[in-house]
Amino acid sequence: MPRQQQPAARPVRRRSYDQFDATARALDSVGDRWTLLIVRELLGGPRRYTDLHADLPGVSTDVLASRLKDMEQTGLALRRKLPPPSAASVYELTARGRALLPVLAALAEWGAPALAERRPTDAVRAHWFALPLLGALAGLTQAGDLEVRLEEGEFHLHVGGGAGAALPGAVGSEVYGYGPADRPDARIVLDAGVCLELAEGRATFAEAVKDGRVEVLGEGPLAAELRGA
Repeated sequence: MPRQQQPAARPVRRRSYDQFDATARALDSVGDRWTLLIVRELLGGPRRYTDLHADLPGVSTDVLASRLKDMEQTGLALRRKLPPPSAASVYELTARGRALLPVLAALAEWGAPALAERRPTDAVRAHWFALPLLGALAGLTQAGDLEVRLEEGEFHLHVGGGAGAALPGAVGSEVYGYGPADRPDARIVLDAGVCLELAEGRATFAEAVKDGRVEVLGEGPLAAELRGA
């Protein structure tokens, strides 16, 4: 008896609010749990799946894979293979994905007051302070790579020339990077508590430098501006 052919599976339709509204349409793409946090991780540049999983504590491998697939389908991210000798695949944001930078910066500013106390179960990564610091460093005229040193680790920011003052102006390139910069134009040393004060507007960067809670290292124009010279 000839084997009966199975009907082709229908594509699964993503959940939608089915509202003709820009906010609803945006949430159709980024409203699922973990999606915006994946965007946060990818704002620092292309990342391997294993790196994403390590810096998103609490996400399951199935959920992470599903969200990345959804982000590819909606044009927020793409996957590509690194050139030889590396054979690894990485995920990176598209221009549309990078355009979420001001959205995440606004969310970070709005959510900063909720960080008054760190819970025992809270994970932390140094680069999670990148977006709050970008806002605190708005208005720098000297552009360059700024290395940020925290007890939790190091990362670097691309500051000045509008990258901090007008966050959308930074879209199209990485606004921060993981680990220390190769040849930073300046370095700052501070702790997470000071970062939160800066993020909430309870202190300005100049005040924190003057009080000795931020140490500025370097001799170039960017370091001089950070010191208030």
